[in-house]
Amino acid sequence: MTTLLLNGRVHSPAMPDATAIAVSDGIVAWLGSDDVGRQQFPDAKIVDLDGGFVAPAFVDSHVHLTATGLTLAGLDLRNATSLRHCLELIGDHARKQTDGPIWAHGWDESGWPERTAPSTDDLDGILGDRPAYLARVDVHSAAASTGLRRLVPGLADAAGFGPQRPLTSDAHHLVRAAARDRLTPQQRQLARLAALDAAAASGIVAVHECAGPDIGGLDDWHGVRDTDHGVEVVGYWGEHVTTAAQARELVDGTGARGLAGDLFVDGALGSHTAWLHKPYADAPDCCGNTYLDTDAITAHLYACTEAGITAGFHVIGDAAVTAVVIALERVVDHFGAQAVARCGHRLEHLEMVTDEQAGRLGSWGVFASMQPNFDALWGGEHGMYAQRLGVDRSTRLNPLALLASQGVPIAFGSDSPVTDMNPWATVRAATRHHTAGSAISARAAFAAATRGAWRAGGVRDGITGTLVPGAPASYAIWEADQLEVRAPADAVQRWSTDQRSRVPALPRLDGLLPRCRQTVHRGAVIHG
Repeated sequence: MTTLLLNGRVHSPAMPDATAIAVSDGIVAWLGSDDVGRQQFPDAKIVDLDGGFVAPAFVDSHVHLTATGLTLAGLDLRNATSLRHCLELIGDHARKQTDGPIWAHGWDESGWPERTAPSTDDLDGILGDRPAYLARVDVHSAAASTGLRRLVPGLADAAGFGPQRPLTSDAHHLVRAAARDRLTPQQRQLARLAALDAAAASGIVAVHECAGPDIGGLDDWHGVRDTDHGVEVVGYWGEHVTTAAQARELVDGTGARGLAGDLFVDGALGSHTAWLHKPYADAPDCCGNTYLDTDAITAHLYACTEAGITAGFHVIGDAAVTAVVIALERVVDHFGAQAVARCGHRLEHLEMVTDEQAGRLGSWGVFASMQPNFDALWGGEHGMYAQRLGVDRSTRLNPLALLASQGVPIAFGSDSPVTDMNPWATVRAATRHHTAGSAISARAAFAAATRGAWRAGGVRDGITGTLVPGAPASYAIWEADQLEVRAPADAVQRWSTDQRSRVPALPRLDGLLPRCRQTVHRGAVIHG
């Protein structure tokens, strides 16, 4: 049965002026005008788009589904405007949810007038003996009540422990595991479904789940992998290996696409755990945390490259990026650039990268899985990046245009629940970078959030993530007020913005973001 969608606008490089699209057996069969479509497919099921905008569906290249769902259904502290407001939200939630542990996410003291994180005493004063885990927005540190801390034997001896301050490093991983263990299987499953429903409602048909021993554990990953939902889950398992045999065994045992994602080289800037060459501006005795050194990174890359498996790392600080690039160079010298490129190795976040490093990564075909909303949230001369690094260093973060210009294949994601999954917000953030010259065009950003993310996930057929004849019919229908072809104000336009140039238009993103009417994956409706 063929479905013919008419009376809209279709985003397609094959036919930028198309108003109609035909789908047969989950595949794009044709694009063109309404009249021709009716003539060519007289027996088709007709869908009137009523002016709707049809575009390739999005892929989120970095998510944590269970944590996202727990935030959607539980206590989301991302909107807390002060320490006092944060504690009020915790108290209100505790009065409503009288049983079980408190699981919360999202506080960010860098934007509060107090610039002070919740302390153990703060939580105990509100919650008494109840276990409570409150992840910072970057999920690289967490405040924890005494009721939770006492569930972890030997916590005080773990790296990153502090009796009152939020926990980092090993101490954080231990309390997170203890809090996770107190969630019921039903709570976790409902959270996963809520997250996948939210993805589908955002026009997303696939997500890259970045799992690992310290993220949610093997049980959680198996739960994510086995969840039946229309949104496709591409899984990465962040566990270190030293031999090709270990790599193959781990991939076979987990069913993951690769040993990548959140395999931590370092932490996050907000938690002072990203690994830096020079100390933090607001913590002069601190250069962050090192979880994997250059030799350990090299061993993992050697093992995965020999096995033909995607490897990758969570890497943010400039010292961490340097260590990864040195390790990659060693592996390229041994196996050759083509062998490395075939594996599709990927780096998550990659916030502090130099011109020279970008050029090397581009020549080796290493994917950058990035989050433009990080700059939207924390960039600028008064943002968190400037607080942590000073204004000069902060302007070099998340250099999207640099990476694109050096041929680094880019995929965009949200790192949800760190930032919201709305993909149009991601595209908009990429076009409005705080640093002049670092933004990219909406066209390039849209590509990174669609076919670029498919490519990063191992689908490299050249058509998936676009709407052209023969491509999978994975698309979303949007309410979008005005379409345009536009480049960033501070960027050189590499194509004509004249409508006759055959460049498909995209929605304007300077007002309300497009609203998703329907999401379809391989011909099956998964939302709307």
